[in-house]
Amino acid sequence: MPRQTISTPEAPSSPLFSQAVRAGSQVFMSGTTGVDPATGRMAGDDIQAQTRQAMTNCEAVLRAAGATLDDVVEVGVLLADPGDFAGLNEEYARWFATDPPARYVARLGPAVPGLLVSIRMTAFSA
Repeated sequence: MPRQTISTPEAPSSPLFSQAVRAGSQVFMSGTTGVDPATGRMAGDDIQAQTRQAMTNCEAVLRAAGATLDDVVEVGVLLADPGDFAGLNEEYARWFATDPPARYVARLGPAVPGLLVSIRMTAFSA
């Protein structure tokens, strides 16, 4: 089965990895941060603002792949500071209010100045 790289200017990008890759009906999204693609800067200094922007970016990549948040089956979250867990959950619950996908949260390995959260997703799309 051939793989298709997914790219959209509505989310941050890097020459080092694809925003997402589709293989058949599965969409595998790379870790996505709270960078505002319009400015190239973090969307804010707190976990809620960065989580909101990261989720907005994830939604844009899903849309480019022909999927929506309703198609997400797994979410992986990496936090720079485990103390931000409650704030992450506060914003995250707004995006998956009912029937949320499977999820894990772990600590982000590398220290990147200003970066509080990275979110990746796996989804199915027709």
